[in-house]
Amino acid sequence: MGKELPSTMIRSGVLPLWKNMGNSPLWGLFKSPRGIFKKDELGLEIAQIALPAALALTADPIASLVDTAFIGHIGPVELAAVGVAIAIINQASKVAIFPLVSVTTSFVAEEDAKGSSGAEYQETEMAEKQSASDNEKEQLIPKMEMTGGMGTKRHISSASSALLIGGALGLIQAVILICTAKPLLSYMGVKSDSPMLKPALKYLTLRSLGAPAVLLSLAMQGVFRGFKDTKTPLYATMVGDVANIILDPIFIFLFGLGVSGAAIAHVISQYLISLILMWRLMEQVNLLPPTIKDLQLSRFLKNGLLLLFRVIAATFCVTLAASLAAKLGSTSMAAFQICLQVWLATSLLADGLAVAGQAILANAFARNDYEKVMATASRVLQLSLALGLVLCIVVAIILQFSSRLFTDDINVLRLLQLGIPFVAVTQPINSLAFVFDGLNYGASDFTYSAYSMASL
Repeated sequence: MGKELPSTMIRSGVLPLWKNMGNSPLWGLFKSPRGIFKKDELGLEIAQIALPAALALTADPIASLVDTAFIGHIGPVELAAVGVAIAIINQASKVAIFPLVSVTTSFVAEEDAKGSSGAEYQETEMAEKQSASDNEKEQLIPKMEMTGGMGTKRHISSASSALLIGGALGLIQAVILICTAKPLLSYMGVKSDSPMLKPALKYLTLRSLGAPAVLLSLAMQGVFRGFKDTKTPLYATMVGDVANIILDPIFIFLFGLGVSGAAIAHVISQYLISLILMWRLMEQVNLLPPTIKDLQLSRFLKNGLLLLFRVIAATFCVTLAASLAAKLGSTSMAAFQICLQVWLATSLLADGLAVAGQAILANAFARNDYEKVMATASRVLQLSLALGLVLCIVVAIILQFSSRLFTDDINVLRLLQLGIPFVAVTQPINSLAFVFDGLNYGASDFTYSAYSMASL
Protein backbone atom coordinates (compact mmCIF):
# COMPACT_ATOMS: atom_id res chain seq x y z
CA MET A 1 0.00 0.00 0.00
CA GLY A 2 2.86 2.35 0.71
CA LYS A 3 3.19 5.12 3.24
CA GLU A 4 -0.05 6.72 4.39
CA LEU A 5 -0.64 10.27 3.11
CA PRO A 6 -2.49 13.07 4.89
CA SER A 7 -6.24 12.53 4.65
CA THR A 8 -6.82 15.99 3.19
CA MET A 9 -4.54 15.20 0.25
CA ILE A 10 -6.21 11.87 -0.34
CA ARG A 11 -9.73 13.31 -0.10
CA SER A 12 -9.02 16.23 -2.40
CA GLY A 13 -7.20 14.09 -4.93
CA VAL A 14 -4.75 16.92 -5.60
CA LEU A 15 -1.49 15.15 -4.79
CA PRO A 16 -2.04 11.87 -6.64
CA LEU A 17 -3.59 13.46 -9.74
CA TRP A 18 -0.98 16.16 -10.31
CA LYS A 19 2.09 14.23 -9.10
CA ASN A 20 4.92 13.92 -11.66
CA MET A 21 3.12 15.98 -14.28
CA GLY A 22 5.54 18.89 -14.38
CA ASN A 23 4.27 22.31 -15.42
CA SER A 24 1.43 21.02 -17.58
CA PRO A 25 -0.96 18.87 -15.56
CA LEU A 26 -3.70 18.93 -18.23
CA TRP A 27 -1.30 17.59 -20.84
CA GLY A 28 -0.26 14.89 -18.38
CA LEU A 29 -3.82 13.61 -18.24
CA PHE A 30 -3.74 13.06 -22.00
CA LYS A 31 -0.36 11.32 -22.11
CA SER A 32 0.26 8.05 -24.00
CA PRO A 33 -2.66 8.42 -26.44
CA ARG A 34 -1.54 5.35 -28.43
CA GLY A 35 -2.85 3.08 -25.68
CA ILE A 36 -6.34 4.59 -25.69
CA PHE A 37 -8.01 1.40 -27.00
CA LYS A 38 -5.53 -1.04 -25.46
CA LYS A 39 -7.20 -4.21 -24.17
CA ASP A 40 -5.17 -4.41 -20.96
CA GLU A 41 -6.55 -5.00 -17.45
CA LEU A 42 -7.48 -1.34 -17.00
CA GLY A 43 -9.08 -1.09 -20.43
CA LEU A 44 -11.24 -4.14 -19.79
CA GLU A 45 -12.23 -2.87 -16.33
CA ILE A 46 -13.29 0.48 -17.79
CA ALA A 47 -15.25 -1.23 -20.56
CA GLN A 48 -17.01 -3.62 -18.16
CA ILE A 49 -18.21 -0.68 -16.07
CA ALA A 50 -18.69 2.02 -18.72
CA LEU A 51 -20.61 0.11 -21.40
CA PRO A 52 -23.47 -1.18 -19.20
CA ALA A 53 -23.56 2.18 -17.38
CA ALA A 54 -23.81 4.07 -20.66
CA LEU A 55 -26.58 1.80 -21.92
CA ALA A 56 -28.49 2.18 -18.64
CA LEU A 57 -28.08 5.96 -18.65
CA THR A 58 -29.29 6.30 -22.23
CA ALA A 59 -32.17 3.85 -21.77
CA ASP A 60 -34.37 6.41 -19.99
CA PRO A 61 -33.78 9.24 -22.50
CA ILE A 62 -34.46 6.74 -25.30
CA ALA A 63 -37.70 5.77 -23.56
CA SER A 64 -38.50 9.50 -23.35
CA LEU A 65 -37.76 9.76 -27.07
CA VAL A 66 -40.30 6.99 -27.67
CA ASP A 67 -42.77 8.91 -25.50
CA THR A 68 -42.00 12.01 -27.55
CA ALA A 69 -42.57 10.12 -30.81
CA PHE A 70 -45.95 8.73 -29.68
CA ILE A 71 -47.12 12.06 -28.25
CA GLY A 72 -45.87 13.93 -31.31
CA HIS A 73 -48.38 12.02 -33.41
CA ILE A 74 -51.21 13.18 -31.13
CA GLY A 75 -50.47 16.80 -32.03
CA PRO A 76 -47.89 19.62 -31.67
CA VAL A 77 -49.77 21.20 -28.75
CA GLU A 78 -49.61 17.97 -26.73
CA LEU A 79 -45.94 17.51 -27.65
CA ALA A 80 -45.11 21.03 -26.53
CA ALA A 81 -47.10 20.59 -23.30
CA VAL A 82 -45.26 17.39 -22.42
CA GLY A 83 -41.97 19.13 -23.24
CA VAL A 84 -42.66 21.83 -20.65
CA ALA A 85 -43.74 19.26 -18.04
CA ILE A 86 -40.64 17.11 -18.64
CA ALA A 87 -38.40 20.18 -18.32
CA ILE A 88 -39.87 20.83 -14.85
CA ILE A 89 -39.57 17.17 -13.85
CA ASN A 90 -35.96 17.00 -15.06
CA GLN A 91 -35.04 20.12 -13.14
CA ALA A 92 -36.63 18.81 -9.93
CA SER A 93 -35.13 15.35 -10.35
CA LYS A 94 -31.61 16.49 -11.15
CA VAL A 95 -31.54 18.64 -8.04
CA ALA A 96 -31.77 15.42 -6.02
CA ILE A 97 -30.48 12.71 -8.36
CA PHE A 98 -26.94 13.80 -9.18
CA PRO A 99 -25.90 14.64 -5.60
CA LEU A 100 -27.47 11.41 -4.34
CA VAL A 101 -26.01 9.10 -6.99
CA SER A 102 -22.55 10.69 -7.11
CA VAL A 103 -22.04 10.76 -3.36
CA THR A 104 -23.41 7.23 -2.98
CA THR A 105 -21.11 5.81 -5.67
CA SER A 106 -17.97 7.28 -4.10
CA PHE A 107 -18.84 6.39 -0.51
CA VAL A 108 -19.89 2.82 -1.33
CA ALA A 109 -16.78 2.25 -3.49
CA GLU A 110 -14.53 3.46 -0.65
CA GLU A 111 -16.33 1.42 1.99
CA ASP A 112 -16.36 -1.72 -0.16
CA ALA A 113 -12.65 -1.33 -1.03
CA LYS A 114 -11.69 -1.01 2.62
CA GLY A 115 -13.79 -4.04 3.48
CA SER A 116 -12.22 -6.07 0.67
CA SER A 117 -8.74 -5.04 1.79
CA GLY A 118 -9.56 -6.24 5.29
CA ALA A 119 -10.79 -9.57 3.93
CA GLU A 120 -7.62 -10.07 1.88
CA TYR A 121 -5.44 -9.30 4.88
CA GLN A 122 -7.28 -11.80 7.06
CA GLU A 123 -7.09 -14.45 4.32
CA THR A 124 -3.30 -14.02 4.12
CA GLU A 125 -3.01 -14.16 7.89
CA MET A 126 -4.91 -17.44 7.96
CA ALA A 127 -2.64 -18.99 5.33
CA GLU A 128 0.50 -18.04 7.30
CA LYS A 129 -0.77 -19.53 10.57
CA GLN A 130 -0.77 -23.18 9.48
CA SER A 131 -0.13 -24.36 13.01
CA ALA A 132 -3.15 -22.56 14.46
CA SER A 133 -5.86 -24.62 16.07
CA ASP A 134 -9.25 -25.25 14.44
CA ASN A 135 -10.90 -22.94 16.98
CA GLU A 136 -8.61 -20.07 16.06
CA LYS A 137 -9.32 -20.52 12.37
CA GLU A 138 -13.05 -20.54 12.98
CA GLN A 139 -12.72 -17.18 14.72
CA LEU A 140 -11.11 -15.65 11.63
CA ILE A 141 -13.68 -16.90 9.12
CA PRO A 142 -16.63 -14.85 10.45
CA LYS A 143 -14.47 -11.73 10.25
CA MET A 144 -13.99 -12.33 6.56
CA GLU A 145 -17.72 -12.75 6.05
CA MET A 146 -18.41 -9.42 7.77
CA THR A 147 -16.25 -7.59 5.21
CA GLY A 148 -18.32 -8.57 2.23
CA GLY A 149 -16.62 -11.70 0.89
CA MET A 150 -18.10 -13.51 -2.06
CA GLY A 151 -21.27 -15.41 -1.25
CA THR A 152 -22.11 -13.32 1.80
CA LYS A 153 -24.03 -10.12 2.32
CA ARG A 154 -22.00 -6.93 2.44
CA HIS A 155 -22.32 -4.61 5.45
CA ILE A 156 -22.26 -1.22 3.71
CA SER A 157 -23.73 1.54 5.85
CA SER A 158 -23.55 3.98 2.90
CA ALA A 159 -26.12 1.87 1.06
CA SER A 160 -28.60 2.17 3.92
CA SER A 161 -28.02 5.92 4.07
CA ALA A 162 -28.59 6.31 0.33
CA LEU A 163 -31.89 4.43 0.42
CA LEU A 164 -33.17 6.38 3.40
CA ILE A 165 -32.30 9.74 1.86
CA GLY A 166 -33.52 8.71 -1.61
CA GLY A 167 -36.91 7.57 -0.32
CA ALA A 168 -37.40 10.75 1.71
CA LEU A 169 -36.39 13.01 -1.18
CA GLY A 170 -38.72 11.15 -3.54
CA LEU A 171 -41.74 11.68 -1.31
CA ILE A 172 -40.89 15.35 -0.79
CA GLN A 173 -40.43 15.89 -4.52
CA ALA A 174 -43.76 14.24 -5.36
CA VAL A 175 -45.68 16.37 -2.87
CA ILE A 176 -44.05 19.62 -4.00
CA LEU A 177 -44.58 18.99 -7.73
CA ILE A 178 -48.23 17.99 -7.31
CA CYS A 179 -49.06 20.95 -5.07
CA THR A 180 -47.23 23.54 -7.20
CA ALA A 181 -47.88 22.14 -10.68
CA LYS A 182 -49.95 25.06 -11.98
CA PRO A 183 -47.66 27.87 -10.69
CA LEU A 184 -44.60 26.05 -12.07
CA LEU A 185 -46.20 25.75 -15.50
CA SER A 186 -47.15 29.42 -15.39
CA TYR A 187 -43.53 30.30 -14.57
CA MET A 188 -42.44 28.23 -17.57
CA GLY A 189 -44.65 30.31 -19.84
CA VAL A 190 -47.79 28.15 -19.92
CA LYS A 191 -50.42 30.67 -18.85
CA SER A 192 -54.06 30.00 -17.94
CA ASP A 193 -55.26 30.80 -21.50
CA SER A 194 -52.67 28.56 -23.18
CA PRO A 195 -53.90 25.40 -24.98
CA MET A 196 -50.87 23.63 -23.48
CA LEU A 197 -52.03 24.08 -19.88
CA LYS A 198 -54.50 21.20 -19.59
CA PRO A 199 -52.32 18.42 -21.10
CA ALA A 200 -49.19 19.76 -19.35
CA LEU A 201 -50.98 19.79 -15.98
CA LYS A 202 -52.21 16.22 -16.44
CA TYR A 203 -48.80 14.91 -17.46
CA LEU A 204 -46.87 16.73 -14.73
CA THR A 205 -49.23 15.64 -11.94
CA LEU A 206 -49.27 11.98 -12.95
CA ARG A 207 -45.51 11.77 -13.60
CA SER A 208 -44.86 13.26 -10.15
CA LEU A 209 -46.36 10.13 -8.56
CA GLY A 210 -43.32 8.22 -9.78
CA ALA A 211 -40.80 10.45 -7.97
CA PRO A 212 -40.30 8.11 -4.95
CA ALA A 213 -39.52 5.20 -7.29
CA VAL A 214 -37.15 7.30 -9.39
CA LEU A 215 -35.13 8.55 -6.41
CA LEU A 216 -34.99 5.12 -4.78
CA SER A 217 -33.89 3.41 -7.99
CA LEU A 218 -31.19 6.04 -8.59
CA ALA A 219 -29.90 5.62 -5.04
CA MET A 220 -29.67 1.86 -5.61
CA GLN A 221 -27.92 2.42 -8.93
CA GLY A 222 -25.35 4.48 -7.04
CA VAL A 223 -24.79 1.54 -4.67
CA PHE A 224 -24.29 -0.91 -7.54
CA ARG A 225 -21.93 1.52 -9.27
CA GLY A 226 -19.88 1.66 -6.09
CA PHE A 227 -19.58 -2.14 -6.35
CA LYS A 228 -18.44 -1.66 -9.99
CA ASP A 229 -21.60 -3.50 -11.01
CA THR A 230 -23.35 -1.59 -13.77
CA LYS A 231 -24.94 -4.68 -15.37
CA THR A 232 -27.65 -5.07 -12.72
CA PRO A 233 -28.94 -1.47 -13.14
CA LEU A 234 -28.82 -1.99 -16.92
CA TYR A 235 -31.00 -5.11 -16.78
CA ALA A 236 -33.49 -3.46 -14.43
CA THR A 237 -33.66 -0.30 -16.55
CA MET A 238 -34.10 -2.26 -19.76
CA VAL A 239 -36.99 -4.27 -18.28
CA GLY A 240 -38.68 -1.08 -17.06
CA ASP A 241 -38.19 0.82 -20.30
CA VAL A 242 -39.40 -2.07 -22.46
CA ALA A 243 -42.52 -2.13 -20.28
CA ASN A 244 -42.88 1.62 -20.83
CA ILE A 245 -42.59 1.26 -24.61
CA ILE A 246 -45.17 -1.56 -24.65
CA LEU A 247 -47.60 0.28 -22.38
CA ASP A 248 -47.33 3.63 -24.22
CA PRO A 249 -49.48 2.80 -27.27
CA ILE A 250 -51.87 0.77 -25.11
CA PHE A 251 -52.63 3.62 -22.70
CA ILE A 252 -52.28 6.48 -25.22
CA PHE A 253 -54.23 5.11 -28.19
CA LEU A 254 -56.05 1.89 -27.21
CA PHE A 255 -57.45 3.28 -23.93
CA GLY A 256 -57.62 6.81 -25.37
CA LEU A 257 -55.85 8.43 -22.42
CA GLY A 258 -53.54 10.64 -24.50
CA VAL A 259 -50.77 12.35 -22.55
CA SER A 260 -52.16 10.93 -19.31
CA GLY A 261 -51.57 7.44 -20.69
CA ALA A 262 -47.94 8.27 -21.48
CA ALA A 263 -47.42 9.50 -17.92
CA ILE A 264 -49.06 6.41 -16.37
CA ALA A 265 -46.93 4.08 -18.49
CA HIS A 266 -43.78 5.90 -17.40
CA VAL A 267 -44.70 5.75 -13.70
CA ILE A 268 -45.40 2.02 -13.85
CA SER A 269 -42.03 1.41 -15.51
CA GLN A 270 -40.20 3.38 -12.78
CA TYR A 271 -41.77 1.36 -9.96
CA LEU A 272 -40.90 -1.85 -11.81
CA ILE A 273 -37.24 -0.76 -12.06
CA SER A 274 -37.18 0.12 -8.36
CA LEU A 275 -38.62 -3.26 -7.33
CA ILE A 276 -36.10 -5.20 -9.41
CA LEU A 277 -33.14 -3.24 -8.01
CA MET A 278 -34.38 -3.60 -4.42
CA TRP A 279 -34.74 -7.35 -4.83
CA ARG A 280 -31.19 -7.70 -6.20
CA LEU A 281 -29.71 -5.36 -3.60
CA MET A 282 -31.28 -7.22 -0.68
CA GLU A 283 -29.55 -10.37 -1.91
CA GLN A 284 -26.13 -8.71 -1.67
CA VAL A 285 -26.29 -6.13 1.11
CA ASN A 286 -27.48 -6.12 4.70
CA LEU A 287 -29.55 -2.94 4.63
CA LEU A 288 -30.00 -2.72 8.41
CA PRO A 289 -27.02 -0.85 9.92
CA PRO A 290 -25.84 -1.82 13.43
CA THR A 291 -26.49 1.69 14.81
CA ILE A 292 -27.89 5.03 13.67
CA LYS A 293 -24.39 6.55 13.76
CA ASP A 294 -23.25 4.09 11.08
CA LEU A 295 -25.60 5.74 8.58
CA GLN A 296 -23.19 8.71 8.18
CA LEU A 297 -26.12 10.97 7.35
CA SER A 298 -24.19 14.15 8.17
CA ARG A 299 -21.43 13.19 5.71
CA PHE A 300 -23.98 12.45 3.01
CA LEU A 301 -25.85 15.70 3.56
CA LYS A 302 -22.70 17.84 3.68
CA ASN A 303 -21.32 16.59 0.35
CA GLY A 304 -24.81 16.33 -1.15
CA LEU A 305 -25.47 20.01 -0.46
CA LEU A 306 -22.23 20.93 -2.22
CA LEU A 307 -23.31 19.07 -5.33
CA LEU A 308 -26.79 20.55 -5.00
CA PHE A 309 -25.36 24.00 -5.76
CA ARG A 310 -23.53 22.53 -8.75
CA VAL A 311 -26.64 20.86 -10.16
CA ILE A 312 -28.77 23.98 -9.74
CA ALA A 313 -26.19 25.99 -11.68
CA ALA A 314 -25.87 23.32 -14.39
CA THR A 315 -29.59 22.81 -14.98
CA PHE A 316 -30.61 26.45 -14.68
CA CYS A 317 -29.60 27.14 -18.29
CA VAL A 318 -31.65 24.22 -19.64
CA THR A 319 -34.70 25.23 -17.65
CA LEU A 320 -34.34 28.86 -18.74
CA ALA A 321 -34.05 27.77 -22.37
CA ALA A 322 -37.19 25.64 -22.07
CA SER A 323 -39.04 28.57 -20.53
CA LEU A 324 -37.99 30.90 -23.35
CA ALA A 325 -39.01 28.32 -25.97
CA ALA A 326 -42.42 27.86 -24.32
CA LYS A 327 -43.02 31.62 -24.40
CA LEU A 328 -42.40 31.58 -28.17
CA GLY A 329 -45.26 29.15 -28.67
CA SER A 330 -46.02 25.47 -29.07
CA THR A 331 -44.06 25.09 -32.34
CA SER A 332 -40.81 26.39 -30.88
CA MET A 333 -41.30 24.36 -27.71
CA ALA A 334 -41.94 21.17 -29.69
CA ALA A 335 -38.72 21.62 -31.69
CA PHE A 336 -36.78 22.42 -28.53
CA GLN A 337 -38.14 19.29 -26.81
CA ILE A 338 -36.97 17.01 -29.63
CA CYS A 339 -33.49 18.60 -29.73
CA LEU A 340 -33.17 18.38 -25.95
CA GLN A 341 -34.14 14.70 -25.79
CA VAL A 342 -31.67 13.81 -28.56
CA TRP A 343 -28.94 15.84 -26.84
CA LEU A 344 -29.57 14.04 -23.55
CA ALA A 345 -29.70 10.58 -25.12
CA THR A 346 -26.37 11.02 -26.91
CA SER A 347 -24.50 13.13 -24.38
CA LEU A 348 -25.20 10.74 -21.52
CA LEU A 349 -23.20 8.04 -23.31
CA ALA A 350 -20.14 9.86 -21.98
CA ASP A 351 -21.51 9.60 -18.48
CA GLY A 352 -20.82 5.86 -18.69
CA LEU A 353 -17.11 6.69 -18.84
CA ALA A 354 -17.58 9.11 -15.96
CA VAL A 355 -19.16 6.35 -13.87
CA ALA A 356 -16.25 4.01 -14.66
CA GLY A 357 -13.70 6.69 -13.78
CA GLN A 358 -15.46 7.57 -10.54
CA ALA A 359 -15.84 3.99 -9.31
CA ILE A 360 -12.28 2.96 -10.17
CA LEU A 361 -10.73 6.14 -8.75
CA ALA A 362 -12.68 5.95 -5.49
CA ASN A 363 -11.63 2.33 -5.08
CA ALA A 364 -7.99 3.12 -5.94
CA PHE A 365 -7.86 6.08 -3.53
CA ALA A 366 -9.15 3.87 -0.72
CA ARG A 367 -6.29 1.45 -1.45
CA ASN A 368 -3.70 4.29 -1.89
CA ASP A 369 -3.01 2.98 -5.42
CA TYR A 370 -2.09 6.28 -7.06
CA GLU A 371 -0.54 4.76 -10.17
CA LYS A 372 -3.95 3.34 -11.05
CA VAL A 373 -5.53 6.73 -10.30
CA MET A 374 -3.31 8.41 -12.88
CA ALA A 375 -3.68 5.68 -15.49
CA THR A 376 -7.47 5.67 -15.13
CA ALA A 377 -7.78 9.46 -15.35
CA SER A 378 -5.71 9.58 -18.55
CA ARG A 379 -7.52 6.70 -20.22
CA VAL A 380 -11.11 7.84 -19.57
CA LEU A 381 -10.35 11.40 -20.69
CA GLN A 382 -8.87 10.16 -23.95
CA LEU A 383 -11.83 7.85 -24.52
CA SER A 384 -14.29 10.68 -23.78
CA LEU A 385 -12.73 12.93 -26.41
CA ALA A 386 -12.85 10.17 -29.02
CA LEU A 387 -16.48 9.40 -28.11
CA GLY A 388 -17.46 13.07 -28.36
CA LEU A 389 -16.03 13.38 -31.86
CA VAL A 390 -17.84 10.24 -33.02
CA LEU A 391 -21.14 11.44 -31.52
CA CYS A 392 -20.74 14.80 -33.25
CA ILE A 393 -20.68 13.11 -36.66
CA VAL A 394 -23.37 10.54 -35.86
CA VAL A 395 -25.86 13.10 -34.51
CA ALA A 396 -25.34 15.46 -37.43
CA ILE A 397 -26.04 12.71 -39.96
CA ILE A 398 -28.76 10.65 -38.28
CA LEU A 399 -30.88 13.52 -36.96
CA GLN A 400 -31.08 14.99 -40.45
CA PHE A 401 -32.87 11.87 -41.70
CA SER A 402 -34.88 10.87 -38.62
CA SER A 403 -36.70 14.10 -37.78
CA ARG A 404 -40.03 12.82 -39.14
CA LEU A 405 -40.02 10.02 -36.56
CA PHE A 406 -40.89 12.67 -33.97
CA THR A 407 -43.33 14.91 -35.80
CA ASP A 408 -45.00 15.54 -39.16
CA ASP A 409 -45.54 19.24 -38.50
CA ILE A 410 -43.74 21.26 -41.22
CA ASN A 411 -43.02 24.24 -38.97
CA VAL A 412 -41.50 22.06 -36.24
CA LEU A 413 -39.34 20.27 -38.83
CA ARG A 414 -38.09 23.61 -40.16
CA LEU A 415 -36.98 24.72 -36.70
CA LEU A 416 -35.33 21.33 -36.13
CA GLN A 417 -33.03 21.93 -39.08
CA LEU A 418 -31.75 25.03 -37.31
CA GLY A 419 -31.15 23.22 -34.02
CA ILE A 420 -29.39 20.11 -35.29
CA PRO A 421 -25.91 21.73 -35.78
CA PHE A 422 -25.92 23.01 -32.18
CA VAL A 423 -26.81 19.55 -30.84
CA ALA A 424 -24.00 18.00 -32.86
CA VAL A 425 -21.09 20.37 -32.19
CA THR A 426 -21.55 20.32 -28.41
CA GLN A 427 -20.95 16.56 -28.14
CA PRO A 428 -17.10 16.63 -27.64
CA ILE A 429 -17.42 19.38 -25.01
CA ASN A 430 -20.15 17.47 -23.18
CA SER A 431 -18.14 14.24 -23.18
CA LEU A 432 -15.10 15.86 -21.60
CA ALA A 433 -17.23 17.76 -19.08
CA PHE A 434 -19.01 14.60 -17.91
CA VAL A 435 -15.74 12.70 -17.44
CA PHE A 436 -14.01 15.54 -15.60
CA ASP A 437 -16.95 15.54 -13.19
CA GLY A 438 -16.59 11.79 -12.69
CA LEU A 439 -12.89 12.14 -11.87
CA ASN A 440 -13.57 14.84 -9.29
CA TYR A 441 -16.29 12.72 -7.71
CA GLY A 442 -13.97 9.71 -7.62
CA ALA A 443 -11.50 11.80 -5.62
CA SER A 444 -14.43 12.90 -3.38
CA ASP A 445 -13.58 16.46 -4.39
CA PHE A 446 -17.19 17.60 -4.30
CA THR A 447 -16.20 21.07 -3.09
CA TYR A 448 -14.20 21.88 -6.23
CA SER A 449 -16.97 20.54 -8.50
CA ALA A 450 -19.56 22.71 -6.78
CA TYR A 451 -17.58 25.97 -6.72
CA SER A 452 -16.17 25.60 -10.25
CA MET A 453 -19.65 25.17 -11.77
CA ALA A 454 -21.27 27.89 -9.68
CA SER A 455 -18.50 30.36 -10.59
CA LEU A 456 -19.28 29.92 -14.29
